[in-house]
Amino acid sequence: MKLTITPEAQQWFKDEVGVTPDNGIRFFGKIYGKTDVHDGFSIAMSVEAPDQPMVKEVIDDITYFIEETDDWFFKGYDLLVDYDTKKDEPKYVFTKNEEDLQQ
Repeated sequence: MKLTITPEAQQWFKDEVGVTPDNGIRFFGKIYGKTDVHDGFSIAMSVEAPDQPMVKEVIDDITYFIEETDDWFFKGYDLLVDYDTKKDEPKYVFTKNEEDLQQ
């Protein structure tokens, strides 16, 4: 699994969420909603420090991560976190990762 944060999304998190190097952004699955690869579940985020990250990306001293406990939601996919200018919010794009499924 690979986690990618675009510069535009990075700026949105700094401006809107107030994320600092002392904490990070956790991405996880939640009940209700829909993603392009899940029905009945959507993606959520929270501001917290990593505990047992399955994958993390550090940009400008800020950690973006997915915990091992959320493997069920992300297994088999890479996640691109981008910025949607029309909605003024993050946009999540899943890409199939066949290599991840073989492990």
